[in-house]
Amino acid sequence: MNAKRRQQPAGLERLMKSLSNLAKVPGRGEAPVAQTPAQVVHEENKLKLLRYEPPQGVVPSGNPILLVPSLINRHYVLDLMPGKSFVEWLVAQGHDVYCIDWGTPGPEDRYVDFDTVIATYIKRSVRKATRLSGTKPHLLGYCLGGTLTAIYAAAFPKTIQSLVGLAAPIRFSEGGILADWSRAKGFNVRTLVDATGLVPWRLMQSAFHMIKPTLNVQKAVNTLDRAWNDRYLDGFLALETWANDNVSLPGAFYVTYIEELYRKDRLVDGSFVVRGRPARLQAITCPTLTIGFGHDYIVPPGSCEVLDALVGTDDHDLWRIDGSHVGGVTSRHAKKTLWPKMSAWWRERDV
Repeated sequence: MNAKRRQQPAGLERLMKSLSNLAKVPGRGEAPVAQTPAQVVHEENKLKLLRYEPPQGVVPSGNPILLVPSLINRHYVLDLMPGKSFVEWLVAQGHDVYCIDWGTPGPEDRYVDFDTVIATYIKRSVRKATRLSGTKPHLLGYCLGGTLTAIYAAAFPKTIQSLVGLAAPIRFSEGGILADWSRAKGFNVRTLVDATGLVPWRLMQSAFHMIKPTLNVQKAVNTLDRAWNDRYLDGFLALETWANDNVSLPGAFYVTYIEELYRKDRLVDGSFVVRGRPARLQAITCPTLTIGFGHDYIVPPGSCEVLDALVGTDDHDLWRIDGSHVGGVTSRHAKKTLWPKMSAWWRERDV
C-alpha cells in the first residue's frame, strides 16, 4: 500500500496531471476496444458468431466456451481492451472461445421475438460451436444474455456442457426499481412498441441513468481525481465507449420481456414457453454456476441468485462476488480473482 502511494503524485501535482490528461482526451482517438482477433464463423440476419484466435503457441483444449451478452449492449464488454479483456485472457489460457455479436437491428427487425432469439439464433450458434469444436459448449450468459441462456438451457438441456449465469436476471419481481417501473399501470408497452417498432436505445439508457441519478457526477469526480493515471484513464475511456454504444430492441422481443418476465415472472413459476416447448428451470440438468455481485443495482442478487435454487442438477454452485454489475466483470481485480476461478470451474467439467 505504501509503495502504491509513493507512485502517486501529491496534491496539486496530481490535479494538474489529471487536468492535462483530460485536456488531451479529444485528440486520443477511439478507445482500443474489441481487439482480440476473431473469425466470423456464422452469420444470420444481424447476428455474427465470433470464434477467437488463440495466441501463437497456444493450442485450445477442452469444451468450447460460448459467450452470450445482453441484446441491449454491445458484446465487447467481454473483450473490452488489451489487458482488460475477459476473452483475451480466456484464449491465452487455452480455452476455445466463441461469442455472439447481436449486431444492430433495423426497422425490419421489429417482429424478431423471444422464440427467434432463443430457438433460432442461440440454438444455431450452439450447434455451430459444437460442430466446429467437436464437443458441446459451456454456455455463459451475461446480464440479459444470462436470462436468454437460462431459458435456452431449460428448453434444450441436452445440447450444452454447462451453464453460467453471470449477473443474469431470473426472478424479475426482485429486479429493484426497474421492476417497479415495468409493472406501473401507466406503462403501456404495446402502445410504445406500436409507435416505435424498435424500442429506442436512448429510452432504455435513460431508464438505467434514472436508477442511480448521481452516477455521472460520481464518475466525473472520480475521474478528475484519478485521470493522472494513464492506465486508469485508458480503461475508463474504453468502458465509456462501450456504455454509450447501445442498440435498440426489437418490439416483439420487448413485449415478451416486459409482459411475460417482468410482469408475470413466468421463468420462475415454470410457465415460460419457447416455440411451444416448456422452459422450466428444473429441466436444467447440466452443471450450473450462478454468479451475482453484491453491489449490483441493475440486477440485484435476489434477482439472479434464485437460479441456483431452481435448477434440476446436483452440480450447482453459487458465488456472490464483491463488485458491481460491470466492474465486477471487467476490472483488473476480476482478472486476478474471478476469471481464474471461472476457468478452473470449466476445466473441472470438460470432457
